[in-house]
This record gives sequence, C-alpha cells and structure tokens, in this order.
Amino acid sequence: MLSGKSILVTGGTGSFGQAFIKRVLADHPEVNRIVIFSRDELKQFEMQQHLSPTEYPQLRYFIGDVRDQDRLRRALEGIDIVIHAAALKQVPAAEYNPFECIKTNVLGAQNLIEACLDTEVKRIVALSTDKAAAPINLYGATKLCSDKLFTSINNISGSRDLRASVVRYGNVMGSRGSVIPFFLARRETGELPITDSTMTRFNITLAEGVNMVLWALENMRGGELFVPKIPSYRIEDVAEAIAPGCDKPVVGIRPGEKIHEEMITESDSLNTVDIGEYYALLPSGNERLRKTYLDEGATEVPKGFRYDSGSNEDFLTVEELRSLIEAQLGTGPLA
Repeated sequence: MLSGKSILVTGGTGSFGQAFIKRVLADHPEVNRIVIFSRDELKQFEMQQHLSPTEYPQLRYFIGDVRDQDRLRRALEGIDIVIHAAALKQVPAAEYNPFECIKTNVLGAQNLIEACLDTEVKRIVALSTDKAAAPINLYGATKLCSDKLFTSINNISGSRDLRASVVRYGNVMGSRGSVIPFFLARRETGELPITDSTMTRFNITLAEGVNMVLWALENMRGGELFVPKIPSYRIEDVAEAIAPGCDKPVVGIRPGEKIHEEMITESDSLNTVDIGEYYALLPSGNERLRKTYLDEGATEVPKGFRYDSGSNEDFLTVEELRSLIEAQLGTGPLA
C-alpha cells in the first residue's frame, strides 16, 4: 500500500503525527515522500533534530495551516495518501474560543477535502475523537461535523479514485494535554486533583492508534467510521497508579466535559457492524456497503447497542495502568 507512495500528514508535528511518521520510515523505507504539514515552525525545527531530511531524504517539512486552502493545494501536489490529524483539541479552549475551533476543525476539514478533490489524492484517513459521539462540547461538535464531511466525500468524488474514511478512538496515553502527563508533573506534591471520582475514559496507546490508521488505509472501502475495541480506565485508578496513596481532592468537571465518553451511541448502532478487532459505522442508507461487509463476515450489533467508557466490559487495573505508563512514557518505577 505504501511502497512508492507519497503521503501528507496534517498536524504532522503532533504526538500522533510523529509516531505515525517514525513507524512508516521504519517499516516502509520504500515510501517515496512524506510531507509534514503544520503551522508551528518551532515544532518543525525540533522534529528535524531527530528526523532530519538529510538522514531521511523522503521527508519534506511544509509550514502551512489547514485554514489556507491554497497552501494545502500546493502541498498536495503529487500526494497519494493523506492522514488528517490537524485539529484544535483542548476542550476548555474550544469553549472559550468557539469560532477559532470551527475555523480549524470544520472549515479546515472542508479546505482539505476541496484541495484533495482538485489534486490526485487517492486515500484519506481522518482522525476523530470519542468526544464526537453525542457531543456536549464544541470540540466534539466540530469533530462530528468533520467526520460527516470526510465520510461523505464518496458522494461528490465523481469518477475520481478517491476514498475517505474516519478512525475514532479515545484518549491517547501520554499525549500532550492529557491527564497522565498532568498527574506525573504533580505527583511529587502528594496531591492529584480529580474532576469527578466516577469519571472514566477510553485508553489507547500511540502505537495502537498508528496500527489502526495503517489498517484503515489497507481495508477501507470509503465512507466508514472505524472504532477500536479498547479498554477503559477510572481517573481515580490513574491517580493511584502514578502516585500511590496520594490525596485526591475532587475539584469538579471542566466546561464541556463528560463523566463517561461514548464512541458509539444507541442511535449509531442502527448503522454499526462488528468486524472483529473494530466496529464500523456505515453511512446511513448505503445498503450496498452494508451488504458487502455482512457478506464478508461482519455481524450486526444488537438492537440498542452502545459503546461507552463507563459500561465497557474491559477496564485496566491500577497495576496494568502503572505498567503501561512506565513502558509507554519511560517514567521508571512509579510504585
């Protein structure tokens, strides 16, 4: 799939972008070109210190913003595959600066789609979030809009060989702005503030997220939204794993936060099939695609099915969380 291909990664200097690019360089050295598209020159400079175009001649660093369709179109020249990871992601910031979030997450998504339609792009995988399912905050609402834009590309692609799908997953362990780095930074104080003692979240590692995107590139037919089967954790258990016996004052949830995150709502379940390691949410009314999946062994989920972090059957224990954090973040022994 990647041999001889050219790839563009929006938000390429972020946590996912860097992990994805390292994986492609390691496993697919025959890739023709990887364009790292982002707006932060400092992050690009820092990334070039360990992923240098001199050592990796496949790499190109492009300064640009998804709000700028002309720059996107120029960056997409000769590109076969697009991984869309660029977004404004901080829930409180989005609540306070709503239209800035809309301009990047919604208008930026449409800019990318228009630019892909104007060039020779063949495949697009866009990253979503669990917050896009039944959203109660602006960030989740913008990502739901973005998801709908990408999964509808097949309606407007005409005779082009262009397919687009979306991958939706939960919190990436250790990503910037997430709870684990915050707790690690505060563990020496002996006090880790908890938003709500019953709060849960889905968990996925960066490597698992990269695996899912690569799998989607190989297996998508266009229009699907893929959801992984992953474990949940309790926020209190994360605090205990990082700083055993610490005080956990409850400080209340932030604006726009949920107690439990959903990835598939009961309404979504009408168009959801179980494909083994993942679920696939199929476009409403596309019976041909649904039949294709069912003929190839997918099964329909039960009536009334929902998939949320609170009722998930798979929860990480304190010990499992501690081991994962030590391994994924290289913290050394936490206990």
